[in-house]
Amino acid sequence: MTDIRIADDLWGASMTPEGVLEAWRQADGADVRAGTPLAEIRIEGAVHEVIASTSGRLAILAKPNALIEPGTMIGRIDPA
Repeated sequence: MTDIRIADDLWGASMTPEGVLEAWRQADGADVRAGTPLAEIRIEGAVHEVIASTSGRLAILAKPNALIEPGTMIGRIDPA
């Protein structure tokens, strides 16, 4: 299983310690391929896409509008 974590580098020079999970672009349980856009994260007004690093079945752990911090796990991909 591959954890979907929010990369620390998305914060770059940001002064805020958190962002918001704007939306999921795939449904819970969907089969996704590596490179597929999975979710949108908003940090200080900028929207960033979270991209699947591997293929498999998506398990969503965080709901839209959830506050997130660097390293937050928002989901998993099961390669089965």
